[in-house]
Amino acid sequence: MLHAAAYRHLGLDWHYDRYEVREHELQAFLEGLDRSWRGLSATMPLKEELCRIADERDDAVSLTGAANTLLLADDGRRVARNTDVAGIERSLQDAGLDTAHHAVIAGAGATARSVLVALDSLGLRSATIAVREPARTASLAQLADDLGLELDVVRLGDLEHVVEGADVVAWTLPNGVALRSELPFDARTTAVALDVTYHPWPGPLAAQWLAVGGRVASGRDMLLHQAVRQVRFFVSGQTDSPLGDEVGVEAAMRTALDAV
Repeated sequence: MLHAAAYRHLGLDWHYDRYEVREHELQAFLEGLDRSWRGLSATMPLKEELCRIADERDDAVSLTGAANTLLLADDGRRVARNTDVAGIERSLQDAGLDTAHHAVIAGAGATARSVLVALDSLGLRSATIAVREPARTASLAQLADDLGLELDVVRLGDLEHVVEGADVVAWTLPNGVALRSELPFDARTTAVALDVTYHPWPGPLAAQWLAVGGRVASGRDMLLHQAVRQVRFFVSGQTDSPLGDEVGVEAAMRTALDAV
């Protein structure tokens, strides 16, 4: 709905549809596309596979090891981008966050890596990762090392004990994972909560922050802002320069999102 609204506003007779593709099927799926295809978006668990099979990657893709967008260039190249990083940055800025020195992140997957890269651009120095399985944090630990960040790992059940003093608390876990403890009031009134959940909204972390009037970077805003950059990429072949009528495009996309 987001993409369809954008292309209607731009006067493009483009179609954006949904396909269910497993990781081992992605290569064959791409090889079966004809020249009418401009590109595709990917959700987990395809983001890491998309990174592996791309011919060209930007810094965000190389750092995170994950891509959510693939452009099928006219010369046959598969060009990968990670627009989640920019979407996270913009949603945090919308919530009033300009700098962040310490963050607590629940989850250690591709989205958590995108959060870490986005926060690095805001001056991050250290992070604590709260996960169900601490042994599955190797890729995040390597990323933190590459970025020169201090990293601690705790179990998800200890989240309530590590959030105080954080500038950002981020929730990147899949739908259905419950936040079983009430987090400290002081953390909820001082830190910005980034909850990447967008349906249903609010997600488990955002609900606790909203209950006390805390600042929340919405997963719905993140979804919108990353999609705007996907539209830029499909239309112009780049993600950094705004579209000619980006204000109108974003408004049309937000209207579509609000209708869900």
